[in-house]
Amino acid sequence: MIERTLAELTDAAFTAGDAAGYFPALYARVTADVAEGMRTGKFEDVERMERLAVTFAGYYLRALSGEVSPPRCWQATWEVAGDPNLIIVQHLLLAFNAHVNHDLAQAVVDVAPDVGGLDAVRRDFDSINDVLASAFDTVIDDLDRVSRWSGEVAACGGGRLFNFSLRVARAQAWDAAERLHALDDDGRRAYVAELDRLVSVLAYLITRPALVVAVPVWLARRLEERDPQVVTRSLLGPLAIAPRSGNR
Repeated sequence: MIERTLAELTDAAFTAGDAAGYFPALYARVTADVAEGMRTGKFEDVERMERLAVTFAGYYLRALSGEVSPPRCWQATWEVAGDPNLIIVQHLLLAFNAHVNHDLAQAVVDVAPDVGGLDAVRRDFDSINDVLASAFDTVIDDLDRVSRWSGEVAACGGGRLFNFSLRVARAQAWDAAERLHALDDDGRRAYVAELDRLVSVLAYLITRPALVVAVPVWLARRLEERDPQVVTRSLLGPLAIAPRSGNR
């Protein structure tokens, strides 16, 4: 299952043609690391980890393909994919915002009943943080080739800040999963709708940073590669030369 998900993410990156390809490119890298961890016994329960990883990615992939009506937070991400005023990191943050803050809690609740409850899922949920942190340095090296500033930011503490921010976001997602899990079907629909609204507000703030951040963003934009296909291939790293799946 996870190999198919990896192929779908890679295809989504290749076929985007604009900044919408950045997130699936990076996501494919992380998914490849998860698959490798499954092969090498890094996770406590391989089948449970695969179920969580595939279910989580499915929320993004179904919204992207139109299989389900895309939530507003994902629409807000894709609507600005062609905006030349946004930098690479803003595009990535928009997608991480939608996927972690909106999709993750739902994926956890979907998987929990079939794998022993929330407590069982929690162990795999926490393991993903380790995979993301270990992938950061490699991705930063590739990103620096097209941003020409990310390496310096990471060296000055940006990497620690990224990992801290991701841990905070995922902790909030776990709290949301616990609240969602306790609700009935009507309550879950209402909660997800409100979650979508709040995450969409965060998306707006990402695209319109405060003045203290706007100036560095303007400077960063002047240093970045402007061809989205070049950026996408850089974010894909070794996967950029892997055989295409032919799923699309």
